[in-house]
Amino acid sequence: MPKKSSSRRTIDYSNRKVKNRNWFLIVCEGEKTEPNYFRSFPVDTKVIKLDIKGEGKNTKSLVEKAIELKNDSEYDESDRFWCVFDRDINGKNSNDAQNFNAAMTLAKNNGIKVAYSNDAFELWYLLHFHFYNNGISRKDYQNMLTKLLGHEYQKNSETIYEELKNKQQDAIKHAKRLLLQYDRPNPESDNPSTTVHLLVEELNSFIPKS
Repeated sequence: MPKKSSSRRTIDYSNRKVKNRNWFLIVCEGEKTEPNYFRSFPVDTKVIKLDIKGEGKNTKSLVEKAIELKNDSEYDESDRFWCVFDRDINGKNSNDAQNFNAAMTLAKNNGIKVAYSNDAFELWYLLHFHFYNNGISRKDYQNMLTKLLGHEYQKNSETIYEELKNKQQDAIKHAKRLLLQYDRPNPESDNPSTTVHLLVEELNSFIPKS
């Protein structure tokens, strides 16, 4: 029997994308606030490549965008996928709770982790300073952070990571303690609560040890 040609196999192999690094995709609700913060993490770019997108979308539409990106040929199942969004309470939208819960379920069913904040991402910043277990009005975040930082808080700050870095372990401890306050966790109604620390810990695992 004649020997089968291996040319087909060789062509297939040569056309495969060779990946030296894993991707770490973070799709954010905010266009600048969250992306500016996460881009500041000094991860080892020889190990992972951070891809952070500020989409200006919220909850379910944001997760749908993340799924679309995840299915892009540039990524594969060994990469890491996160969505970052808030539990926006909108008195004019009676479906806000439903959309939030649908987004959480959709992300889980598609292998995408969620770093959510109830009520806003700035809760994560506040937890660097103190433990808070009472609901905080979104309009109060600006004033509280301005007082704690000692200067006016800028929502789209490019330096906030460095300003808070030395207090980060306190924030992680406070965020974990906060989640333990709820006997039956329900992200949609647990105000305040956040899982941003889970994403932070995962990013920290890729920072070279000095």
